[in-house]
Amino acid sequence: MSMPESEQHYEFSEFCGEFVDDGVMVILSIYRPAGTNADWTLEVVDQEGYSTVWDDQFDTDRDAFQEFLATVLRDGIRSFLEQSIHTVD
Repeated sequence: MSMPESEQHYEFSEFCGEFVDDGVMVILSIYRPAGTNADWTLEVVDQEGYSTVWDDQFDTDRDAFQEFLATVLRDGIRSFLEQSIHTVD
């Protein structure tokens, strides 16, 4: 059985994984379309499965990871515990 052509495959950064701070665990995903040199997307999923996706994309996966860390330092990890899907400018 073949996959539909519209189904996108992604390359994930080595920076992806679980991140715990202040007793809160989130899943950090940094990804881009597989086989491309496209910019990286930054997404954080909280314990309830709610997703935060940055509107801006990043030149490198390291840039995306640094933005995640800066957000945690500035706003705290609990800033990701929203009860709705939202985006970050």
